[in-house]
Amino acid sequence: MRTLDRWLASPWRRGILAVLAGALAVISFPAPAVWWLAYVALVPWILLARSAPTGRRAAYDGWCGGFGFMLAMHHWLLPSLHVFTFVIAALLGALWAPWGWLVRRSLGGMPAPGRVAGALLVVPSAWLMVELVRSWQGLGGPWGMLGASQWQVEPALRLASVGGVWLLSFLVVAVNVAVAGLVAVPEARVPAVASLAATAAATSAAWVWSPRPDVDGRVRIAVVQPGVVGGLGSIGHRLDVEERLTRRLVGQDVDLVVWGESSVGADLGRRPDLARRIAALSRETGADILVNVDARRSDRPGIYKSSVLVGPDGPTGARYDKMRLVPFGEYVPARSLLGWATSVGKAAGEDRRRGTEQVVMHVGHGLRVGPMVCFETAFPDMSRQLAQDGADVLLGQSSTSTFQDSWAPEQHASLAALRAAETGRPMVHATLTGVSAVYGPSGQRLGPWLGTGASTAQVYEVPLAHGVTPYVRYGDWPVDTALLVLAGLGILEGMRAFRQRGNAPAPHVPPARTVRASPARHGR
Repeated sequence: MRTLDRWLASPWRRGILAVLAGALAVISFPAPAVWWLAYVALVPWILLARSAPTGRRAAYDGWCGGFGFMLAMHHWLLPSLHVFTFVIAALLGALWAPWGWLVRRSLGGMPAPGRVAGALLVVPSAWLMVELVRSWQGLGGPWGMLGASQWQVEPALRLASVGGVWLLSFLVVAVNVAVAGLVAVPEARVPAVASLAATAAATSAAWVWSPRPDVDGRVRIAVVQPGVVGGLGSIGHRLDVEERLTRRLVGQDVDLVVWGESSVGADLGRRPDLARRIAALSRETGADILVNVDARRSDRPGIYKSSVLVGPDGPTGARYDKMRLVPFGEYVPARSLLGWATSVGKAAGEDRRRGTEQVVMHVGHGLRVGPMVCFETAFPDMSRQLAQDGADVLLGQSSTSTFQDSWAPEQHASLAALRAAETGRPMVHATLTGVSAVYGPSGQRLGPWLGTGASTAQVYEVPLAHGVTPYVRYGDWPVDTALLVLAGLGILEGMRAFRQRGNAPAPHVPPARTVRASPARHGR
């Protein structure tokens, strides 16, 4: 142990170890998808931070680990943003500095069982605050929330219907804290085992008592994925492929056809010939077609990414303009200061315009669908709002053409499972390029994934369900609970500091010295 302490005395070695410890958790996400690793992946990071000699060093450990986590999670941005990826990872990694300090404050030294029990609430709550802050769209959105690693675990999906991905993140971190306590703190065994038992009990309770979606119908939804076509340089060629694939659906009795993000490269108001071609496909297939337009609009200034519904007679008037844009990919934050990013990577040369509200579209056969575009599917509040607004099916239109050979397509496709489980509504994730997938109202996978090499049209039997999940009804209550826990910690620390100041002994003041005047001397 002393040898390890001497080895960790080097700030550089300790920092590198923290970076690697933070990156470890990313293996639990797709494409590796080693989901069970998430429950112990944070243990090395926690042990490192608790052993820090000072609170400042623990904060640095948190920062370095956060940098490693964010860099590994967003490694696929390197071809687009180059060196700026490291800058973003360093800035976002700083959010974990207070978390590292709290780990040492809660678990450092030889903590009493009561302090360990508090750590099982405080440390996961602090982690949720990090996820809450970085979930702001201006910081990149909630991509890579720790709870999202559990998208294929059925009990975890049941918990998501109760408290969303937030509850999953909280419980995963709590298990890591408990395991770290068992490994390093003998006094922590009782509260650690109690925490693990409580997590198992919460999962079991959710499994038994949380309401299950009531399936009351089925629809047939087709996904058209053309894949990479001519390097995506020829819009006309891509449309030809989409048209050919869509014609395969004739006679298959589909209710809706969904194309991927940026599937149409010109505004249909400016190009009525394109509108007529898609309307003809709608007549042939007997189904409305949801396309996605990435172009300058004909009725207002600027470029929009829009989901547009086309029926047998042309555009139906149902349109959703993307609200949450990808930083640097679709706009450059503070372009006057950060515009140089366009010269070192593939940042947006012109900012896209934002939509103002979410839309529920009415398609044939009385079906109501709620579209989202690209990384909007990472935001649990957007799918929750669509469920509250009456959507029967959630739709995500995406494209990962720049990141085909990375883990990004699989990660993106997995998010739809969580959104379905949270809302009790099926979700269709349709991509222009990438991985397309469809999930039922409990988050279960329906039919095959369409991989990055697929160029096809696939029909899915999608069960419809209604009712309200606890997450839709009560929202992000785990976040509110975490805020209360941290507020309570702040109050307790303030009271403790006040008591210590009040009980401190009065400073010793030496008695004042009395100066006696010497008798005057009188000369003769």
